[in-house]
Amino acid sequence: MRDLSELFSLQNSLFAYTSEKSTRYLYDKINWTNRLLGIVGGRGTGKTTMLLQYMKEKKKTGKKVLYISADHIRVEAFGIYEIGSSFFKTGGQMLVIDEIHKYQNWAQEVKNLYDSFPEAILMFSGSSALQLQLGKSDLSRRAVYYTMPILSFREYLLFNEGYSHPSYKLQELLQYHTDLAEAIRPSRAILGSFGEYLKVGAYPFFLEGRDEYHKKLENVITKVLYEDIPATEGIRFSGIPALKKILFEIATSPPFELNIEKMSNRLGIARTTVYTYLEHLTQAGLIIKVMPQGSGSRLTRKPSKLFMANTNLLRTVGGRLQPEDPIGTVRENFFVSQFAGAKEYNVRAALKGDFIIDETYLFEVGGRSKSQHQIQEHQNGYIVKDDIEVGYGKIIPLWMFGFLY
Repeated sequence: MRDLSELFSLQNSLFAYTSEKSTRYLYDKINWTNRLLGIVGGRGTGKTTMLLQYMKEKKKTGKKVLYISADHIRVEAFGIYEIGSSFFKTGGQMLVIDEIHKYQNWAQEVKNLYDSFPEAILMFSGSSALQLQLGKSDLSRRAVYYTMPILSFREYLLFNEGYSHPSYKLQELLQYHTDLAEAIRPSRAILGSFGEYLKVGAYPFFLEGRDEYHKKLENVITKVLYEDIPATEGIRFSGIPALKKILFEIATSPPFELNIEKMSNRLGIARTTVYTYLEHLTQAGLIIKVMPQGSGSRLTRKPSKLFMANTNLLRTVGGRLQPEDPIGTVRENFFVSQFAGAKEYNVRAALKGDFIIDETYLFEVGGRSKSQHQIQEHQNGYIVKDDIEVGYGKIIPLWMFGFLY
């Protein structure tokens, strides 16, 4: 039996600094009764905090819980299976393993714990969606996976200002957006908060201070590029400069329209390698691929547009935006990122207009002066305008799409 006292001490310290005041949107969507849960998501999205919040709640009810981080020296020395076995044999009920992708044989040892202790509850989280995907086959029919997105604009208002408001389905937003906008707007100007969100609102660590926010986000990007992606099968450190160049091109180009041939020539790598790198950057939570309208399998059709995963990453990779920077890119990036976070909708680059959702709703995204010319012949066409608080008819404020989750 292993001595777990130091791990319990670490857990108690983390509990002391874990606020239960506000929880992420995903918290209420998870079926916590599952015996084996996996939480996947980009670095810094709040996975650890959410798990600690749930553990504190269960501990208050008498549940015996243990939190461990897979990169802790004792965890690496003892092994996940040995720690879990000792914990469950002495009455433990719930084991939570954080940063599990950093542990080499994690899937096999979690599977063994699951099978050996049929009453035990196991949860794990990882920042590398790439690595966790590799373990899915070993845990098939056992684990239920959830993905933690970035903060929505709605969640930013909750975490930053304590302003609580429910999310809305797309159909509700389209039909009742004028009334909803009036109900949503807090006492302060909503556009001021929206501007802040576009700069520093996508990750919960903005609460730790805004001055160092982009520096921390740079560290997130570095860890993804140098730790998460190289850890996957077939990726070498020699490919990192090309990954950086791809990110910079996406962040500094107006809604980046992909030309694989040109990118391949500029980077000096094969076209198949470009596709592979784009897939890894997508799985790592750094970029979003938007396929063309009417496309078939994503494996056989190239994406029509590429975006950074959110506007904060756009600003960090591309540099602090100046007045002359392409606001159109920021607007479209926000629009796409909120649908990506909601995970309920199929977003495509429209043949006429900017985006078509679920092959039904056509959207043209722009500023206050945007006309309805490109959507006027479409029955379900809408103009999405920045710089307005309340819309009318088929004109909807851009910020409202931050309430999809």
